[in-house]
Amino acid sequence: MKRICLLHTGGTISMVKNEAGVLQPAGSGEHVLEYVPAIKKIAEIDNIFLFELDSSDINPRHWRIIAETIGKHYHDYDGFVVLHGTDTMAYTATALSFMLGNLSKPVILT
Repeated sequence: MKRICLLHTGGTISMVKNEAGVLQPAGSGEHVLEYVPAIKKIAEIDNIFLFELDSSDINPRHWRIIAETIGKHYHDYDGFVVLHGTDTMAYTATALSFMLGNLSKPVILT
């Protein structure tokens, strides 16, 4: 079975509604897997929580942390999924494409 690493950086996908209906950080990635229950049949998923930020607050320091984390765990997983807000996702994807060039494993931002 393939091993996939979910890297949590924040964004709406990392939020849940509290009792008042207000979005707040979930503190756990298990709710994300509930959106796609069949995923557990095709891959083993591990969660790594890097930060819980609005993507408008992500900057080059955070890009370095994401890249270093992927590098550190590169041989442990078959692929990586970075959960990220939409405001700066394109900037992060571009930065990571240069920082992680020529990988033989997928790195997906969503």
